[in-house]
Amino acid sequence: MRSVLSASLLVVAIGACEGALAQLSPPSTAGAKPKTVATIPIRPALQTPADTAKAMAQAERLALQSDLAWIGQYNGAITGEVSERMVAAIKEFQKSRGARQTGVLNPQERGILADTAKRRQENVGWKIVTDAGTGVRLGIPTKLLPQQTSDANGAKWTSPTGTVQVVLTRRKEANPTTAKLAEREKKEPGGRTIEYSVVKPDFFVLSGLQGMKKFYLRGTLKGDEVRILTILYDQATENTVEPVVIAMSSAFNAFPTAAQAAGPAPRKTVEYGTGVVVSDDGAIVTDRVTTDECIALTIPGYGNADRVAEDKEHDLALLRIYGARDLKPLDIAGQATQTALDVTGISDPQNQGGGGAASSVKASMAQLGGGGDAALSPAPALGFSGAAALDGTGKFAGIALLKPVIVAGPAVATPPAQAALVPADTVRDFLKTNGVNASGGSADAKSAVLRVICVRK
Repeated sequence: MRSVLSASLLVVAIGACEGALAQLSPPSTAGAKPKTVATIPIRPALQTPADTAKAMAQAERLALQSDLAWIGQYNGAITGEVSERMVAAIKEFQKSRGARQTGVLNPQERGILADTAKRRQENVGWKIVTDAGTGVRLGIPTKLLPQQTSDANGAKWTSPTGTVQVVLTRRKEANPTTAKLAEREKKEPGGRTIEYSVVKPDFFVLSGLQGMKKFYLRGTLKGDEVRILTILYDQATENTVEPVVIAMSSAFNAFPTAAQAAGPAPRKTVEYGTGVVVSDDGAIVTDRVTTDECIALTIPGYGNADRVAEDKEHDLALLRIYGARDLKPLDIAGQATQTALDVTGISDPQNQGGGGAASSVKASMAQLGGGGDAALSPAPALGFSGAAALDGTGKFAGIALLKPVIVAGPAVATPPAQAALVPADTVRDFLKTNGVNASGGSADAKSAVLRVICVRK
């Protein structure tokens, strides 16, 4: 039996391994003619999978760990920190697909992982909720646990047959400490066998057997208030439940801020973005998130558009409009060399009195090159997600994306930048993969950008 929970919160930091070869000359004897020793050049250290992971944004690492946990490959804490456990999980995922075990996911593998994790979440009805009685923010597999009862002292979610139970409790104690709380919970209720425990100043975790069931417990405190999450499940349900337990542990926010308790803002019924024309036959690249869940996609002046492809790793979408004439595609073949950029898009109509004019704003990115998305600052206005970014020489730098503000998620999560730049090479690879010939075009970004309107239910 896997002891998944026995190390659910241990994250072992790993660093790049570097080696050096030294040449040692044998000692010379008296009167002996010194020997010439050839110098062997020192080879530079190779980049490890851990190095590659560390170069990712914190939000990307959190998403990667979460997805690996949901498919049952990763059983560590979802903190965004790079660990041997995380690299090993990536290799196990690659092994399960018969791929080379590099420890670094290529875009296709990352997309498959994300899709698989999303299906697992949908299968159990995963939702982040706020318990009304305690104010605790937590993740609940609503399809596994459809039955709920609650009062001011906590709440309980149960499966129809009782094989899985989640209990949330709150109580007040005089001068509590996590050490004292952990010792009490080890003994109450009776019959608990502890297989793993960790006690930190602000939280504690216990797991093991409680009668015939497995249990996982996470507790925390603030002042004299104690809040504890306990998950009980039959051993026969282990394969289904344990990935959910890891997700619940990381999502458990016992004392959320007001913004976190409110939850994420609902998607807009009508959302505006920017698209960049990249070919004269109607191919437009834009933001994937802005064009998600749309019952209608419209390009003013050209009619309806179809979303024909997406890149979930980099949040790009490819739209098509048909029968359009006089399109002016942007030249995206160049390579930007400067970090100071002109970002050209079409601001939300509320920001321009109902108008739809293209405009440019100044921004800079944290770094140029390296293959990953770069932070973009300051963030452009609403409506600019999907905008074109060019450097001072007029060379294409990439596609600017606005990122939603995260108000719910793992308590340790570091919010990502409010805007990011998908590099030019990534955009070109995405278009090439989907059969778009993006050669030619002009450097007139204002003529190449179009407003994208998404209408949702």
